[in-house]
Amino acid sequence: MEQIEKKSILLVEDEEKLARFVELELTHEGYNVEKSGNGREALELALQNHYDLILLDIMLPGLNGLEVLRRLLKEKEVPVILLTARDAVMDKVSGLDAGAVDYITKPFAIEELLARIRVALKLHAGLSAGKNESGNSGNEEGVIRWKELTLDDRRHEVRYAGHEITLTNREFLMLKTLLENQDIVLSRDTLLNKVCGYDYAGETNVVDVYIRYLRSKIDDVFDIKMIRTVRGVGYVIKSE
Repeated sequence: MEQIEKKSILLVEDEEKLARFVELELTHEGYNVEKSGNGREALELALQNHYDLILLDIMLPGLNGLEVLRRLLKEKEVPVILLTARDAVMDKVSGLDAGAVDYITKPFAIEELLARIRVALKLHAGLSAGKNESGNSGNEEGVIRWKELTLDDRRHEVRYAGHEITLTNREFLMLKTLLENQDIVLSRDTLLNKVCGYDYAGETNVVDVYIRYLRSKIDDVFDIKMIRTVRGVGYVIKSE
């Protein structure tokens, strides 16, 4: 079995038994783990130290997880997976839209959590590599165009007629997936698998929410119709 590269994880969870169980499993998998059960303490730790990933509960004493997430991501980039007992779609979308790379509800199977951690680390490494290699050479590699819209994968930038469009990581990846498959109708399941890198069975309505966000930031702002709905199937961007 391939050796897992030693990564550091901050585990923020106030349920001591669950925190201890997850800590033992992560340590067994080769991760360095630091724990915190308080939102304010966790924010200080995250700002002062380097972690490759943060597992963050939402319901925390001191400062709730969503507020920790918002404050943290204003200062530094680090992948965050939310741990919570809430399972409503809008709760999940709120967490992801705040900047989390993933969201898992309790109770969860440890194998699922480990899989999502691997995906999140891989995704973050890919985005970081793209930013580091961007440079200013004017090279068009990694640039996808649709009319006046450009998506620069290496710089992680989206512009329409020169105006920069700010997207979350999930929104960026969903738009990139649609642009890479112009004229091909992508189902909700396909979009979830490509964007999340994991099978979110039964949660395809999350895709509809992200499509709505993209339309509000692009279609509505620039008065265009870029993302089209194919009823009963999914979504598509037409090249024409």
